[in-house]
Amino acid sequence: MATDGESVILLDEDGRPIGSAAKTTVHHAATPLHLGFSCYLFDSDGRVLLTRRALGKQTWPGVWSNSFCGHPAPGEQVDEAVRRRARQELGVTIEAPRCVLPDFRYRAVAADGTVENEICPVFVARCDTAIQADPSEVMEWMWVSWDQLRSAAGLPWAISPWAMEQIPLLDDASPFADRDPGS
Repeated sequence: MATDGESVILLDEDGRPIGSAAKTTVHHAATPLHLGFSCYLFDSDGRVLLTRRALGKQTWPGVWSNSFCGHPAPGEQVDEAVRRRARQELGVTIEAPRCVLPDFRYRAVAADGTVENEICPVFVARCDTAIQADPSEVMEWMWVSWDQLRSAAGLPWAISPWAMEQIPLLDDASPFADRDPGS
């Protein structure tokens, strides 16, 4: 999906909205703090969906990552943005995304100097329907066990920097004790 016309919510250091900017203008060497989100989808077998970002993505193209991520639009609730991006990126409908890391924040610098600088609440949701990924967003995907994902997070070159930081935190989060975020 093209990102033309999309805006992101800019934040102050305390996480308060201070305005918005076109998404196409915020990811560079001095990326301002803005609001994003990440989501991990689980199937009925407790496996998590791992996706590989399309080569045309502005940040971390071709890198394996969490199921999907994005930015809420100005005036959009974060859980609604999660549902919207699930449909747009993966062609799936999720009913009840659950925020498990509401205060996750990270800053990462890509090899080309592009910076990600986000307050990025992390969600989990259940997905038992076929993935129909938008190829401009996702070039590959696979369902993996939590142990496989945790192993990938230990290899910094194998997975996105935000997922690498999120996965150990999720491993310790009580909502993941049963690996069934849909119940």
